[in-house]
Amino acid sequence: MELVTLIGFATALLIGLILGLIGGGGSIVTVPVLVYLLEIDPVTATAYSLFLVGAVSTVGTFRNAQLGTINYRVGLVFSLPAFTTVYLTRAYIIPAIPDNITTLGHFQLTKDLAIMLFFAFIMVIASISMIGSKDRKPLAKGEKKLNLPLILIEGGIVGFVTGLVGAGGGFLIIPALVLLANLEIKTAIGTSLLIIAIKSTIGFLGDVQNIEVDWPFLLLFTAMAVGGIFIGLTFNQKLGNEPLKKIFGWFILLMGVGIFIKEIVL
Repeated sequence: MELVTLIGFATALLIGLILGLIGGGGSIVTVPVLVYLLEIDPVTATAYSLFLVGAVSTVGTFRNAQLGTINYRVGLVFSLPAFTTVYLTRAYIIPAIPDNITTLGHFQLTKDLAIMLFFAFIMVIASISMIGSKDRKPLAKGEKKLNLPLILIEGGIVGFVTGLVGAGGGFLIIPALVLLANLEIKTAIGTSLLIIAIKSTIGFLGDVQNIEVDWPFLLLFTAMAVGGIFIGLTFNQKLGNEPLKKIFGWFILLMGVGIFIKEIVL
């Protein structure tokens, strides 16, 4: 096995580790690893990312259920529009995008390039959210009611973004759960993993009809990530989340800028 491939599989451990630690963010590393290290085309890479994130988050969900850090009511309200939009995006919107979107002089905007540029944009937005986040404490009981309309809208937006770039959307879900549903951070992380698990799996099902899946590779890569999430969940109970979010936020910012430079400049 080539060194680059070994590094790619080792990175799968990191993906699971981050998902276990902060309930999101790890999935945003998956697509760059699959595209740049393992040389998989972006459309297939986003599909593989959905499968991996769905499987890893399912494992995390069972563990958080044992710990009692999941709010099932909030998870259901958020999930319904997210499930719908992620499936429609993967099954119909992605296949409908032309391979060559437009040409401006010598610059050609292809489907693969557009996906990677949008992915880089999402990474930069996610990094700013993580770097600038502060540890929030839940409000007093009864001080703030569940904001159902905003949670439904946020769920639909996250489902659409997930469908486009193959990221679980934890960096969007967790702030929404803290601000709109008044959940403490650890409960928001546990609920986020539940939402991501089902949403990502449904998104992948929308892909199966459109791509050819290398199951031996995908299952091995996913197994490595599952190992990582057990490590992440262990440290999650011992470490503060905010320092980890900021460190990972800077890492994601550098990756996002790097993708822009590679795709546009180089």
